[in-house]
Amino acid sequence: MYFSSLRRDWSANPMREMLAGAVATFALIPEVIAFSFVAGVDPQVGLFASFVIGIVIAFTGGRPAMISAAAGSVALVAAPLVHSHGLPYLFAAGLLAGLFQIVFGLLRLGVLMRFVSKSVRTGFVNALAILIFAAQLPHILGGDGLAYGMLACGLAIIYLVPRITTAIPSPLICILVLTVATITLQLPVMTIADLGKLPDSLPMFAWPSVPLTIETLAIIAGPALAIAMVGLLESMMTASVVDDLTGTQSSKNRECTGLGIANATASLFGGIAGCGMIGQTVSNVKYGGRGRLSTLFAGALLLILMVVLKPWVSQVPVAALLAIMVMVSIDTFDWSSLKAVVVHPKMSSAVMVVTVLVTIASSNLALGVTVGVLLSGVFFTFKVSSLLKVETDVDSAAGRMLYRVTGQVFFASADIFIEAFDIGAENGMAVRIDVTDAHFWDITAVAALDRVVQRFEGHGTAVEVVGLNQASSTLIGSLDGSTKLKEV
Repeated sequence: MYFSSLRRDWSANPMREMLAGAVATFALIPEVIAFSFVAGVDPQVGLFASFVIGIVIAFTGGRPAMISAAAGSVALVAAPLVHSHGLPYLFAAGLLAGLFQIVFGLLRLGVLMRFVSKSVRTGFVNALAILIFAAQLPHILGGDGLAYGMLACGLAIIYLVPRITTAIPSPLICILVLTVATITLQLPVMTIADLGKLPDSLPMFAWPSVPLTIETLAIIAGPALAIAMVGLLESMMTASVVDDLTGTQSSKNRECTGLGIANATASLFGGIAGCGMIGQTVSNVKYGGRGRLSTLFAGALLLILMVVLKPWVSQVPVAALLAIMVMVSIDTFDWSSLKAVVVHPKMSSAVMVVTVLVTIASSNLALGVTVGVLLSGVFFTFKVSSLLKVETDVDSAAGRMLYRVTGQVFFASADIFIEAFDIGAENGMAVRIDVTDAHFWDITAVAALDRVVQRFEGHGTAVEVVGLNQASSTLIGSLDGSTKLKEV
């Protein structure tokens, strides 16, 4: 079992894995550079982080074929710390964030992903696709006729070449053709070199140059926890998307720990913390990436491109990268969800739409997902509480009124439960409350039953509660200091 998993992750179709990883690498470059500016750091800080994270998480992560790097969501959280205290404190916060993530993984908190519904995941994917496209608009709208022509040619290559051959991913052909055309014809277009300073050396190990004091810990603890939570949330969501795309399962707890190790390592080598990159991951999977080799190659190739092949990479036209990013945004968006909005239940569609709107409005993926999860919980609670039924029947022979309770009694349905009993309408008859088909989940539910019993008794009516299941009886028994139900 172990060796088959090892072979599947590392040696299955290595050429296809490396080519898919190469596509993800070129899709990373413009985003990482842009996110570096968002965080207020030089592009080389984001690039250093990206290839360190990519290499480390290829071995430590829990989701094969997932691409992780410096990400916009983390950059947004990190920016205030950089502006207020400087780069060394960012590295210290990234190191602490990595330690937090390792602890979260060891505590097996990856199980929390079970509470993220399909609607939230779809909204997350669609919002990120829109944000990826929106991030390219400044370059697209600021271009001239030549730039638009290059972009059109790039998109044509990306979408038409697969009709001829799929031996080489079409985005790589796009980069090669447009770069050769730019150099040969000496076209006056923006290139990667114009985006910012690229690395001119290998990343070096260095402990963050901050005082090892309580004051330093107080400064970095809040940002570090925020970086850890945002990074884990985006990585877990990305892993779930890959699970759906490939029909395989990932280890969410291992991904937590693996991302922590990768972020701690990146911080020690002069890089910003990062997380899973859904757009690049989707591209990797689309072009055949299934194992850890594609992740490793994406990180290693980024290092080679930025340091060893820097003179050539610097001449790659930005239009080629824009074409790839437009393709990434189109492929990432779940187009079937547009039709599903009118077909799926209204509550599920509302959760998806709200997740998209909040994420786009705030440019904060974590906030969008959090709102979506909370809204899902509210809708689920409302739906379950509405299923509670209390039916009334009169047993004239026995001289009593029978209430049959069906459904779940908890904090959201407790008031419905209480209001269903017509206190005072029993006309001297005894009352039997049959809860055989009901379940009492919490102290609010127990208090509701207790209140109903006390109200009947306050009217001089004898009450009998029957059919409590074992779990409900145990809960009531544990609260016998605050309820009279033990006397019923």
